[in-house]
Amino acid sequence: MSVIRAEAEEGRLAAATPSPSLSRKRERNLNVAHAQRRRETATMWAARLGSLAGLLVIWEIFGRRVNRAVFAPPSRVVEAGMQMVQSGELWRYLQGSLLTLIYGLLVSIAIGIPLGILMARSKVAGYALEWYIAAFNSTPMVALVPLITLVFGFDITAKVIVVVVSALFAIVINTEQGVRNVDQRLLEVAQSFRSTERALWGDVILPSALPYIAAGMRLAVGRALVGMVVAEFFTAVSGVGYLIVRYSNSFEPDHMLVPIVVVMGLGIALTAITSNTERRVAPWNRQRED
Repeated sequence: MSVIRAEAEEGRLAAATPSPSLSRKRERNLNVAHAQRRRETATMWAARLGSLAGLLVIWEIFGRRVNRAVFAPPSRVVEAGMQMVQSGELWRYLQGSLLTLIYGLLVSIAIGIPLGILMARSKVAGYALEWYIAAFNSTPMVALVPLITLVFGFDITAKVIVVVVSALFAIVINTEQGVRNVDQRLLEVAQSFRSTERALWGDVILPSALPYIAAGMRLAVGRALVGMVVAEFFTAVSGVGYLIVRYSNSFEPDHMLVPIVVVMGLGIALTAITSNTERRVAPWNRQRED
C-alpha cells in the first residue's frame, strides 16, 4: 500500500513539475513579451518627444514673426518662467490654485462615486436625479460662476464650489454607467453561489465598474482645471487665473503663457496619475486591453 502511495505521489509531482521544454517555451514567451513591451515604450516616448520637438520648433518660428506685444516664442516663455520662479511669484500664486484644485477634486470624488452608484442601483434615485444631472452637465460653467460668487462670495469657498460643479458630473455619469454595465452573467453566477451583498459589491460590481470610474476621473481632472482657472478669472485676486489676466492686460505674452503652460503640465501630470492608479487598482482591465 505504501509503495502504491509512493508511486502515486511521484506521478503527481512529475505531472505538477513542468518539463524542461515547457519551461524554455514559457521563458521564450516571457522574453518576447518583455521585448515587445520595451519596443512599445520606446515608440511611445519617441512619438511624444518628436511631436513636442516639432511643436516647439513651429512655435518658435511663428512666435518670432509675430508682434512681441501679442505673442511670444517658447525661448522667451522659458526666460519669463525662470524669472517668475526665482522671484517666487509663480509659486505664490500657484499654491492657492493647487489647494482649490485638490479640495474640489476630493469633494467631487467623495460625492460623485456614491451618487453614481445610488443612481445605478436605485430606479427611484435615478428618475429623481436624471434631469438635474443632465441640466448641470450641459450648462456652461461660465454662466454659473457669477451666481456662485454672488451667493458664496469671492474667497476659496466659491472657487472650490466652481471646481466641484465642473468635475462632479463626469464622475457621476461614468460611475453610473459602470455599475449599470456590469456583466449580468457574473451577477447571476455570484448569486447562484449565494454571495452576500457585500461580497457581490467587492468581488463583482466595483471591480467591473472601476475602469468607468477611472475614465470619469480623467475627464474630471480636465474639467476641474478649467473650472479652477475660470473661477479665478471672476473671484479673488489670486491663483494662476489672476496671473493670466494681469499679464494679458499689461501686454506681456511671455509672462502670460507661463501659467498657461503650468496648467497644461498639471493636466498631463494628473491624467498620468489617474491612469497609473487605474493600472494598480484594476490591472485586469489593462491586461485585457493588451
